[in-house]
Amino acid sequence: MPDDKPLVINSNAKVNLTLRITGVLPNGYHTISSLFQEIDLHDELHFRPADQFQLTCSDPKLPVDSTNLCWKAYEAMRPFAKVGCEWQIHLVKNIPTGAGLGGGSSNAAAVLKFLNQNWEANLPEPEIAKIAVQLGSDVPFYLNGKTQIGNGVGEILTPVKLPESFAILLICPPISISTAWAYGEFDLVNCKKEYKFGSLFNEKRVFWTLFENQFESVVFPAYPEIGAIREEMMREPVLYAGLSGSGSTVFGVFYNETEAAAAQKRFLNYPTFLTLPIF
Repeated sequence: MPDDKPLVINSNAKVNLTLRITGVLPNGYHTISSLFQEIDLHDELHFRPADQFQLTCSDPKLPVDSTNLCWKAYEAMRPFAKVGCEWQIHLVKNIPTGAGLGGGSSNAAAVLKFLNQNWEANLPEPEIAKIAVQLGSDVPFYLNGKTQIGNGVGEILTPVKLPESFAILLICPPISISTAWAYGEFDLVNCKKEYKFGSLFNEKRVFWTLFENQFESVVFPAYPEIGAIREEMMREPVLYAGLSGSGSTVFGVFYNETEAAAAQKRFLNYPTFLTLPIF
């Protein structure tokens, strides 16, 4: 049938260009100060009308039950639905999992936005954001994506524009790191204050030498292979190299795609992705 083609939504990854841990709340959630950058590496969500909700995935290792963030997002939107149509969602997974690239959070945000329109819920963005943060601290970022400062648990977001274009090389070792583990290992005595982002970039340039990721102090000792990847990346003409989120992805920021592609040849033993930021 010609009309049997799915509605396909791209669901982009992100990197934390820089990340500080600023404290912990009474509920146990940690607060951060970070610069989120959406990138063009993406999963695909294929939506088809169905008699009942069903979730499938191209990766057989991923659960497709109520523990999946797509499922959680779907059920979270159900009370607001004005249209009774159910959907079958097939998730084509390209973003590595447990890699600090926010794939699951991106998937959840894509489901929220799709159903808000197609179920005619028409919730305003602040209401969608309230649902998003209940699903995960990275989910609110993906409602608008691009480049945003994230404070609080990641839900206090401020869109910004960086004055430089660049390319990003991702190195993804086959190691899955639990964010909860990484936070649990972090010594709160090392917390820092929120960034004054004017010190990191201005209208003309980005001060890459001031960027950091405090999770590296936890992850690199526990997983020396990941620290070694960063050291190897630093041998290339990078503007900055570091861990994304709690890892395990290491990324390098380069002036352009040509330099990033040349560096990519150094990491033939790992899955790699040459990506561009979404501005």
